Amino acid sequence: MKDTVGMMGIGIERLSFYVPQHYVSLETLAERHGIDPAKFSRGIGQDLIAMPAHDEDIVTMAAEAARPVVEAVDGDDIDTILLATETGIDQSKAAGVYVHSLLGLNPNCRIVEMKHACYAATAAIQMACGYVARKPWAKVLVIATDVSRYDLDSSAEATQGCGAVAMIISADPKIMEIDTVSGCFTEDIMDFWRPNYRKTPLVDGKYSALKYMNAVANSWNDYQASGGREFTSFSKFCYHLPFTRLGVKAHRHLCSLNEAQAQESHFADGMTYNRKVGNCYTASLYLSLISTLETSEEDLTDKPIGLFSYGSGAVAEFFSGIVQPGYRDQLETRRHQSLLDDRVALSYDDYVKMWHAPDPQDGGEFTIPKSARGQYRLAGIDEHKRIYERI
Repeated sequence: MKDTVGMMGIGIERLSFYVPQHYVSLETLAERHGIDPAKFSRGIGQDLIAMPAHDEDIVTMAAEAARPVVEAVDGDDIDTILLATETGIDQSKAAGVYVHSLLGLNPNCRIVEMKHACYAATAAIQMACGYVARKPWAKVLVIATDVSRYDLDSSAEATQGCGAVAMIISADPKIMEIDTVSGCFTEDIMDFWRPNYRKTPLVDGKYSALKYMNAVANSWNDYQASGGREFTSFSKFCYHLPFTRLGVKAHRHLCSLNEAQAQESHFADGMTYNRKVGNCYTASLYLSLISTLETSEEDLTDKPIGLFSYGSGAVAEFFSGIVQPGYRDQLETRRHQSLLDDRVALSYDDYVKMWHAPDPQDGGEFTIPKSARGQYRLAGIDEHKRIYERI
């Protein structure tokens, strides 16, 4: 392994996620479609789909996820916000500017919105690490926030979800130090895309799964060629999870490439939360990381974790990090588990009503009734301007 791995001690200082209060069970969808619920619970490895209320979106979820990590550090040290999403709310204005305002952060701050399907948060983390290496006293707030929504009664409907993950990247990585070595792979394909004129994406599911596996192999090979850690050194693996069954197949594929026996203990902890949330696009991999850190009974101190990030279209990256001593004291485990436990199930009819999010386009005044459980909400849209408020 090259001496560049772990050279400077930069990585994740704080880590948090947020999911809305409402969900629909995949048993409810199975009943609607007249199929065996096992097709979802075992076939794709999913149980629940998190659903945003009409006054929740990528901005409110991002602010909710970011608030705990911002409060845990000196907010004035945050001089950069990188917000990753493929559920953009504006073709020009960055969603992170709204988040910055809601959180009341230092005005001397740069903000960039990043997009490449489900991959962009990984690019944000790598850029944040590079920036901190240049300016070690700075802290970067990285947020991944998305709403995964597919057409009703479509084959992809069961892989919906939503949520946000926020993290502080700094030279004081109390949770995980990010290795400097990574492996990347890019291929121009059409496995998943959403033209500007569509609210829901187009997806070739079988083709996308095939290309996902191809990207696992190529990014891993590049990681090894660049001097990455040996396969046998990893304690846990986390994967981008459109649905958890894909992550299981990816791990088996990676094991076969390394002539190793796949062990469920290497990946199962990282799928616990995702089964209950569904696909949250850019946040998916990092929800898996949180799940690993918070649900694993094993003490992961000083243990390397491998992470595979994939964004359709396609860009992939395999990278790694080492868990830091005292990491459990930095986690938001109780709050996260309370967020997951204290939710309300939707009937099918209520799910359909919530799926049809309001989308006024005439510039008139539109007020949205309060439903969000958090401190931030989308209060309305007036003259084409989104109006957010802190409760």
